[in-house]
This record gives sequence, structure tokens and C-alpha cells, in this order.
Amino acid sequence: MFTGIAEELGKIKTMDFAAKSVKITIEAKKVLVGLKIGDSISVNGTCLTVVSFTEHNFTADVMPETVKSTVLSQLKNGSVVNLEPALMLTSRLGGHMVSGHVDGLGTINGIEKDDNAIVFTIDVKADIAKYIVKKGSVAIDGISLTVVDCTAHSFKVSLIPHTAEVTAFGVKKIGDIVNIETDMVGKYIERFLTYQEDTKSLSETKITADFLQKYGF
Repeated sequence: MFTGIAEELGKIKTMDFAAKSVKITIEAKKVLVGLKIGDSISVNGTCLTVVSFTEHNFTADVMPETVKSTVLSQLKNGSVVNLEPALMLTSRLGGHMVSGHVDGLGTINGIEKDDNAIVFTIDVKADIAKYIVKKGSVAIDGISLTVVDCTAHSFKVSLIPHTAEVTAFGVKKIGDIVNIETDMVGKYIERFLTYQEDTKSLSETKITADFLQKYGF
């Protein structure tokens, strides 16, 4: 579990591609402090497990499903990425509860200055847009941001200059693809409601008095 507040910018050192998977090595500093094999680190919003590390970098395996559903496979040597170690129970929750499980992808369709703010417009598919709520929370490449406006196919977030400086947003441009994780609360509510409908339909028996009489019972 993460908060969506990046601890540092890392840099891709190597990406070793297999048929469907990737082994990724990332140069870092802060997230290496106290690191152990098996620890989780959010890399651009994707929860990865550390399989090895040195005093200058760490390595993680990216399985086929993650390669297919995130933008990690589009990174290259030298790309900068947002890094956040897993949340500790004693940590302050400066952003919102982020699982590190990417729901889908978005495309940056606009970058505008608004006084001291930088407004990003992100295009998304309908299955992502339905979870985006004005004034709600969303994680973009692992960064917790507040939605300032939304439509059926896009939403806007506003960054202060500091966020752009200390995250990979500082190098983003129109057309870039980003990882999107929506607020988990909405997904749990939807599942609860649809589950009730599913179980209701399953519990409705098709055996009636007429059915029993028809077949001689």
C-alpha cells in the first residue's frame, strides 16, 4: 500500500526483455535505505517486488500481465520514474490510499499554465472515467492528485510547481501515456452493488408449483 507521494525520482538503468516479461533495474538513493529483498516499491504507480539490490540500484521482475496493462514496457534506459516505498503504519498519509495496481492507461491531451499551477488534461476510456469524481483523488504514474474537473472521456488535475519539479511530471509532454489508478473506494462500492444483483439473480429459483405439477411432482 502507498500514499501517492513520491519519495524520489529514479532512473532506469537496464531493461532486460524476455518473451512477455521484463527485468528492470533502477538507479535510486532514498528508497534503498533499509531495503530488503521482497520489499515493495511503487514505480510510476506500479507495485513491484525487489528481487535484488546494490548500494546504487534495485532490480524487480515485471510479469506479463503488468507489462500488458501498464506503461512500464514503454520505458527505456535513462527514463525517469516516480519511486515510493511501501507505506508504514506510522507514516503520515499525505496523499490517499494507493494500492499500486494500475486500472488502465491515460493519454496527456493538454498542459496549461494557470498562474502558479500547471493543469494537465488526461484522456481515458469510459471504464476508467466512470470512477473519476470531481474533487476526488486519482493516482497518475503513482502520484496522488485531486481531480479539478472531469467529463465522460477525460479529466483535469492541477499541480503546484513543486510537484512538477520533484516528480516525472516535469518531463511529461502532450501525447505521453500514463498509468492511472482510480480511488479504490468507488470500485468497492460498485462491486458491492453489482454483487448484490448477481447473487439475487442466482438465488431466484426457477422451480415453481406449475413446474413441479408439469413433471408429476
